[in-house]
Amino acid sequence: MLILLLLLITGSCGYFETEKISTETFYQEELKAIDWKEVDQYPAFPSCENLTEKPSQKTCFENTLSAHLRRSFGKHSASTVRDLNDTVKLAFSINNKGKLKVTNIVIAPSIEQEFPLLNSWLLEGIDTLHPVAPAYKRGIPVATQFTLPIIIKTKEL
Repeated sequence: MLILLLLLITGSCGYFETEKISTETFYQEELKAIDWKEVDQYPAFPSCENLTEKPSQKTCFENTLSAHLRRSFGKHSASTVRDLNDTVKLAFSINNKGKLKVTNIVIAPSIEQEFPLLNSWLLEGIDTLHPVAPAYKRGIPVATQFTLPIIIKTKEL
């Protein structure tokens, strides 16, 4: 009986072994699992830095950016001789230190003709905007890129 018990104990140890994987294999599997197009935390402005939920962070980021650009445009007086309804595309990046930089501005010729200073107004508005924190992915600050569509819509008086 003792021999049978010893055989049972030594033979069952194989069931308790765990499969070991190399750190490289684990690393490669983790890289595949990460969605590189999404951040875990959006860049934060002072009014948004205490928000913890990702949808709230995104909404606050977008609203703060839009409100700031509206205030910046409000400093300039502009008039047009015709109706406009077009979109300007403002591409910008925020580096892993939280520095914001315009990378591209696409303005339709009709808008550029009516508002020749719009490009400099956009740059001025962005230059006066300062995030306090960059975006984060897995606890690490990362660079992000955004494209903001700005609708230019005017009416005849």
